[in-house]
Amino acid sequence: MSSSKYKLLDTLSFHDFDENSELIPLMTTEDEEIIKKESLPESLPILSLRNTVLFPGVVIPITASRDKSIKLINDANKGLKVIGVVSQIDGNVENPTFKDIHKIGTIARILKVLKMPDGNITVIIQGKKRFEIQNLVSESPYMTAKIKDVKEVVPNDKNVEFKAVIESIKDLSLEIIKQSPNIPSEASFAIKNIESNSFLVNFVSSNMNISVSEKQKILEINNLHQRALLTLKHMNVELQRLELKNDIQSKVQNDMNQQQREYFLHQQMKTIQEELGGISYEEEIDEMKKRADVKPWDDITKIHFDKEIGKLQRMNPQVAEYSIQRNYLDLLLDLPWNKFSKDKLDLNRAQRILNRDHFGLDEVKKRIIEYLAVLKIRNDMKSPILCLHGPPGVGKTSLGKSIAEALGREYVRISLGGLRDEAEIRGHRKTYIGAMPGRILQSLKKAGTSNPVFVLDEIDKLSYSNQGDPSSAMLEVLDPEQNSEFYDNFLEIGYDLSKVMFVATSNNINSIQPALLDRMEIINVNGYTTEEKIQIGKKYLLPKQLKEHGLSSKDLKISNPQLEKIIEGYTRESGVRGLEKQIAKVVRYAAKNIAMESKYDVKVLNDGIIEVLGTPKLERNRYENNNIAGVVTGLAWTRVGGDILFIESILSKGKGTLNITGNLGKVMKESATIAMEYIKANSDNFGIENHVFKNYNFHIHVPEGATPKDGPSAGITMLTSLVSLITQRKVKKSIAMTGEITLRGKVLPVGGIKEKILAAKRAKIKEIVLSVINKRDIDEINPQYLKGLKFHYVSDMSDVINIAITNSKVPNAKAL
Repeated sequence: MSSSKYKLLDTLSFHDFDENSELIPLMTTEDEEIIKKESLPESLPILSLRNTVLFPGVVIPITASRDKSIKLINDANKGLKVIGVVSQIDGNVENPTFKDIHKIGTIARILKVLKMPDGNITVIIQGKKRFEIQNLVSESPYMTAKIKDVKEVVPNDKNVEFKAVIESIKDLSLEIIKQSPNIPSEASFAIKNIESNSFLVNFVSSNMNISVSEKQKILEINNLHQRALLTLKHMNVELQRLELKNDIQSKVQNDMNQQQREYFLHQQMKTIQEELGGISYEEEIDEMKKRADVKPWDDITKIHFDKEIGKLQRMNPQVAEYSIQRNYLDLLLDLPWNKFSKDKLDLNRAQRILNRDHFGLDEVKKRIIEYLAVLKIRNDMKSPILCLHGPPGVGKTSLGKSIAEALGREYVRISLGGLRDEAEIRGHRKTYIGAMPGRILQSLKKAGTSNPVFVLDEIDKLSYSNQGDPSSAMLEVLDPEQNSEFYDNFLEIGYDLSKVMFVATSNNINSIQPALLDRMEIINVNGYTTEEKIQIGKKYLLPKQLKEHGLSSKDLKISNPQLEKIIEGYTRESGVRGLEKQIAKVVRYAAKNIAMESKYDVKVLNDGIIEVLGTPKLERNRYENNNIAGVVTGLAWTRVGGDILFIESILSKGKGTLNITGNLGKVMKESATIAMEYIKANSDNFGIENHVFKNYNFHIHVPEGATPKDGPSAGITMLTSLVSLITQRKVKKSIAMTGEITLRGKVLPVGGIKEKILAAKRAKIKEIVLSVINKRDIDEINPQYLKGLKFHYVSDMSDVINIAITNSKVPNAKAL
């Protein structure tokens, strides 16, 4: 073989030699048969490669820089020129040992060794056949291992699928060569001239643009058919990547050409317009003046317009400021100056619309009707600025649309969640390139009137940054004394917002800036009770979903008990978004059966709900018996409604310490401490001996420790639990309580009474103990929700103990 140098071409590496070199012929089927019959030596020196895999029949150059590798190559080159080549598991290992190499590799023949000036050597090797390392013989001066042959499973000639895979590999190889500008077109001739199927797979696998680990996986597959399929899979990915790359390059080139074309056209247009003297721009300005003549502007706005259009006339139409000035004048002309929708003052009609679209929400509806009533008497009244505060999903945003329809006004909405740039509210100064008005004026321009119902959604989620504070910018918008002259930086003159009815929505008023909160009328939109959700589901959500899915009320009926089962078992929320999603699932189930002409139960029964929605995801607490001392039922409020909780207490021999567990907050822990101290101070009233507090430890626990709990509502429940525990007396059956206690034993009122009452009903509670001051809350609740409940109004803990604890001892009562 001549001493000419070898070059490795790019993707699908084909080896090219100088004219004077001796070419290495491609491996044929006959060559493979000869190699298969050759017997393997018992052991071979093992050369580990960092970042490539050698396949049988493939010729690759390798640069060796490690001392062991250089010695191995020199020794082998003096002998039979045969070595074992394996890949490293981790290419970053500098001195690999036996555990750092793959155990399946390729026997290689050294074709040529070239010594480099830096002391390294480059060796040209050709793979012959695969082998597997059995065990290590030695590691010095280089690795030597015992090997065994790896038999290849070759499909028979009649395997049509295998032939199709081979043809696909050839076709994809030619397509990849065609798509790759770095691969010479001559490479396609080499692919076409490969006769051996095995060599074709090895040759393509060796040169694919995939990781070493993926190549090693291909090498280790014994079945040629499976190896070809995996190779074909990688080739498809590579071809898609090349096509996407070429498409992107083509698009970029086309875009560049288009930009150049537009630039030349723009230059030509500029020259033509200069020759014509700007006639088209003058006509545009004349059209603006005609529109301005019919605008109901005051004198200040009219003078301002004349001044600004004069600036436009003096500008060169080709400068960037011209388009900004024109956009500014367009805004002046497009804003609905003194244009108002005529209010529909039919109070009965407004009430019907509000009741049609929303269930409950009586306080909001009452406020809207009051506003209409005053407007009917005095039509120049400033619009109220409302803030609907409540949990997600209760209908705050959609209520704005109903208010607009009830009033006969246009409806606009902007979402303020995450807004952090003051310019979004006040606009940019028009000295900046790309300046725009704020979203307030943009929305009014879209509405076409100056008195729409304007919903400011998620006002509590305004944030601030170095671009300014949008909350502060909203102060002017929502101040009735200032918004008649709202100043937008882009508009540069005042605009009257006093007739706009702003309706803000929020989930957490604590995050609203106090000055901004003070400008709004807060209306609390409470979460819905289970009973209310049933009515909403039946009257609003089910008909809505049936209509959206093309069904009628004859196709599906869901009874009240089933709606309650969906609410209790599959949703836990204050609103009804989750309920609507679950109802939609049931409706889709019906739609599928109708479309497939399958039988189904029009009236969804118990098993039907589980079949459609799966096993219930949620389980509410239920009342337990009163046979255990120290277990008392309390009432709690959560963001998804009311619930019951159990206060448990036990005692053990000790020195009078009080332990409190259950993931409780600071307030609940303080309530437990107050309850304990109150009992100690009034032990004689409860018939408790003082030695109990010295000889026993007390432990109060609230189950479901994974759920954080806090608030004052459990004060009287904890005290009752401790008295029951120490006296070993039963708590009255089916009774629950809620209230805060003081060190003097006073029972203070708590909130969330409506939700707690409904939770008690669901849990089969019969009697409820609460502060006498909370009677006012009971009076505001629909009497329908109070049926079957007996209320005890108390002002002192002695009243609570007398009502809640019986004289009967619990079974197996302990003597203290």
